[in-house]
Amino acid sequence: MQPGLIEKLKEAEKRLNEINTYLSSPDAIKDRNKFVALSQEANGLTEAVRIWERYQVVETKISEDNKVLSSNDEELKALAKEEIAELESEKAGILKEIIDFFTPNDPNDSRNAIMEIRQGAGGDEASIFAGDLFRMYLKYAESKRWQVDIMSNHSTEIGGIKEVIFNVKGKNVYKFLKYESGTHRVQRVPKTESSGRIHTSTVTVAVLPEASEVDAKINPEDIRIETYRAGGHGGQNVNKVESAVRLIYIPTNLIVTCQDERSQLQNRERAMKILYAKIYAEAAEKHHSEIQATRTQQIGSGDRSEKIRTYNFTQQRVTDHRINLSLHKLDMILNGDLDEFITALQDENRRSIETGNTNPKE
Repeated sequence: MQPGLIEKLKEAEKRLNEINTYLSSPDAIKDRNKFVALSQEANGLTEAVRIWERYQVVETKISEDNKVLSSNDEELKALAKEEIAELESEKAGILKEIIDFFTPNDPNDSRNAIMEIRQGAGGDEASIFAGDLFRMYLKYAESKRWQVDIMSNHSTEIGGIKEVIFNVKGKNVYKFLKYESGTHRVQRVPKTESSGRIHTSTVTVAVLPEASEVDAKINPEDIRIETYRAGGHGGQNVNKVESAVRLIYIPTNLIVTCQDERSQLQNRERAMKILYAKIYAEAAEKHHSEIQATRTQQIGSGDRSEKIRTYNFTQQRVTDHRINLSLHKLDMILNGDLDEFITALQDENRRSIETGNTNPKE
């Protein structure tokens, strides 16, 4: 175990002893609010101390068994080796409990998510790859039995996607999808390339925790609502009626548009949901700066300007640059098999706690 984590556990043990000493004194009942606050703090620390005590017991047993290995009794040594293997496995499990305890909670993990996929550099090839990523996330959501609601979709004439915004609903959606924010790069030979030359294109992905008006704390007077006639496919009604909606958040000049629905009311509701999510995400990022700093250090900031993953079709390889993990199963990944990457990213986040970037759960 890393020294930084051991120090945290010793501090928790010391603090718990101090609190218990105070709570058992006659003065404790004089201030009820302080008594309640310290009791709650003690409850949280007790869990850490119990885990720490279990860890120390296992460490002691391993140390004792290691001494047996220098014995001349072969049968005893064999038993000691067998027990050490079992104890090491138990120790690893306890260490995971310790890391989980000190891992800061992301308050957004249980939320639904709103995802934006946008065509980046590379022209038509980028728009085609944006469509590939969209289908990949649809498949991943299907495997998790999540519900997907397409909020806005701007496609290209060749079947690609300029931008698509969709709402993913289910259990702990944001907890898994938040790692997908960033720039996704594709390297492949386009179907239109006769010389067989490999092109590099990019697509940006943003993952926002779903929010409400209460979460975002928006003053209605700060929103300017504009309506206009929608363009593109959708029948006569789309182009004859001002069903499209543009929302402008005046303090930051943030603009959100929605025109996919025939009803102006429906477009307005969807645009408001996107606006809430964007404003809430900005506020949450500032409020949880310590959590974000830890994640930035280990697995990237999640900003769309950061290249996080490369999809190389020639080598059938996908590489996540944040954790230097390459998997040679591109077809499976584009078919929604993302769990290996996401689990590795979550594990890396836990390891950052083990190496000393620790903040106890509140």
